[in-house]
Amino acid sequence: MYFKDLMSKLNNKILRFANCIPVNGFTSSLIYDLQKCVIYKIPNYIYEILTKFNGKKLQIIKSAFSDHLHDEIDSYLKMMHEKEILFFTSNPKLFAPMSMDWDEPFVITNAIIDLQNDISFAIKFTEELSSIGCKALQIRAFCDIKLDELEPILNCLIHGKVNSVEILIKYSNKYKMASLKRYFRNHPQVAMITFYNSPWDKAQAITNTLFGKVFFTTNEIGSEKCCGKIEYSFFTINIKTFTESLKHNSCLNRKISIDSEGNIKNCPSMTESFGNIKTTTLMEAIEKPGFKKYWDINKDKIHVCKDCEFRYVCTDCRAYVEHPRDLFSKPLKCGYNPYTGEWSEWSTNPLKQKAIEFYGMKEMVQERQKRLEEEVRVEEPPTL
Repeated sequence: MYFKDLMSKLNNKILRFANCIPVNGFTSSLIYDLQKCVIYKIPNYIYEILTKFNGKKLQIIKSAFSDHLHDEIDSYLKMMHEKEILFFTSNPKLFAPMSMDWDEPFVITNAIIDLQNDISFAIKFTEELSSIGCKALQIRAFCDIKLDELEPILNCLIHGKVNSVEILIKYSNKYKMASLKRYFRNHPQVAMITFYNSPWDKAQAITNTLFGKVFFTTNEIGSEKCCGKIEYSFFTINIKTFTESLKHNSCLNRKISIDSEGNIKNCPSMTESFGNIKTTTLMEAIEKPGFKKYWDINKDKIHVCKDCEFRYVCTDCRAYVEHPRDLFSKPLKCGYNPYTGEWSEWSTNPLKQKAIEFYGMKEMVQERQKRLEEEVRVEEPPTL
């Protein structure tokens, strides 16, 4: 009754909360709630109501749509009101839209280190990260290195600006809960540890803070070729990543990396190098022609992705794409089709097989397909 009273008031107009952003796709649209960090699936005509008719009276909205949709419109409006996506007001001009600006004071914000056996490259690389203001670091160990052997790298961060470290390392049954708690306590900048090749898939919080998360995955992550997966579970929904994705690449913007041989790259999975950490400083590499060419390739510039409703929460990959010679090609490891609204397994798509062969991924794909035979996957956001 309360909702009907709100709708029936003649001066009331429907207004979307500023943090709830509608994003249209080819077959359907989404509402990104950047405060609650959730997304909701909606029909495209509801997207039109939330954009073209935002701040308008209900009578004006309904007059633009067929009579048979009116009850459905009322139902959607009621659900969106309950989920605090929209509200009613007699004066929408009092409510300003949220700023979509994004910026960072440092030239580099995130970095990746790939390790095989020699960690001397990584130590020098890490020592330079703080001088360029980097805050987030991912360490990927594709060998039998143990957590304790990463101490020299982590010690370089004690007085630096890097305040969030993610470690990807091979599983060992030697890691007990007590030792992991001690590890996080001794290295407070470590936010997450992921153990791959684990006997099980599970997540566990070791501390009571936002840091101290441990993930176990059965995936066999043996090289940089495992990078670049596009999955619903990887999507990130918050104000910072959304506003960055509007203008910049959601993976490579302000990123710097070294591969296991010390080559400085945009991403270790890419072939192009901008020098080696032994002879080139990070600032010298950043200033080289072509280093920043991927930074502003946002999803609105990428084929297929520009028609996808997930484009501003999706992690993009330029290292492995469907058409290797096309800088603006869709990520190879994405199985979503925005023109049908359906998810499918990317590795079995006949149209991707040439690219899989080009990148030397056949063996990796075969292993992936074996694992997927026993998995049940859910790839849809909740529908309003």
